[in-house]
Amino acid sequence: MTVPNRPVDRSSGPDVVRAAVVQAAPIAFDRERTLERVAQLTAGAAADRAQLVVFPEAFVSGYPKGADFGAVVGSRSSEGREWFRRYHDSSVDIPGPAVERLCEIARVNAVHLVVGVIERARGTLYCTVVLVGPDGRLLGKHRKLMPTASERLIWGFGDGSTIPVVATPLGRIGAVICWENYMPQLRLAMYEQGIELYCAPTVDDRETWLSTMRHIALEGRCFVLSANQFSRRSDYPPDYPVETTGPDAVLISGGSCIVDPLGQVMAGPARNGETILVADLDLGQIARGKFDLDVVGHYARPDIFRLVVNGARQEPVSWESASADRFGHPGVLGKEVAERD
Repeated sequence: MTVPNRPVDRSSGPDVVRAAVVQAAPIAFDRERTLERVAQLTAGAAADRAQLVVFPEAFVSGYPKGADFGAVVGSRSSEGREWFRRYHDSSVDIPGPAVERLCEIARVNAVHLVVGVIERARGTLYCTVVLVGPDGRLLGKHRKLMPTASERLIWGFGDGSTIPVVATPLGRIGAVICWENYMPQLRLAMYEQGIELYCAPTVDDRETWLSTMRHIALEGRCFVLSANQFSRRSDYPPDYPVETTGPDAVLISGGSCIVDPLGQVMAGPARNGETILVADLDLGQIARGKFDLDVVGHYARPDIFRLVVNGARQEPVSWESASADRFGHPGVLGKEVAERD
């Protein structure tokens, strides 16, 4: 799949976009109460005239910080399996009622909404970001391509069919999750699609995260909006299996930020609890930055380096024919097709 890096036409779009990055905690393992949090926080950002609102990784319904799900090499515990069941029960179907609720929130507040969710597909969970338009339409989703370390125990892997950059009236929006931002090939694929509003939901709260966001903004000549949670032990269920010093112990300490295409920090990094960072993004900075650096244009060397992206959906089972069984007789699916036709 080839996605052209289309020239930017600003004649019909805004010159300045007001963007908000939400740093807050969900009600972990509680989907419905967390959706209410999304509604409240989005309304707060919209009241400050935000047009784009970005939420952290795994916001609906939580990042299981510190949990091991009872797994060691060669063994799993019954208690860990039960916690996975609870996590599975609080996750999100796409499409499904929780996404419909997110679409309603975006429509009511007339904002573009980017939200990290735990997606449920059959028996597998995925760390996913959904992108919703102000008219309440689901514009796209991105499944995390490479969960990090123990995340691979609880989340599946995305593929090249869900790495979209979506054209909107605000600009071209895409999302790259947490340590995916350390994947040079993925970044290049996003730049090739002309990303302008680069959303980076994360749970990396280390001081080094800011330097990564500044590097990406400079490299891609795009605005980078990184949202992280600020979560305490009290944001998790009372029986959550993690040892801390008490209910106020911080499990995820934020660091959310907004960076412009020349690497200048416009807001953050936020470290002092829950907040909503807001900044006015002058989209003219994108062209000003690309004057001397366009890594998929005049600064590329395709005669030496090329990236090939497999954008096909990867299916574990492929039906060559549904019309007959191995004896040549119509199968169940074949009968349905025959009767329908």
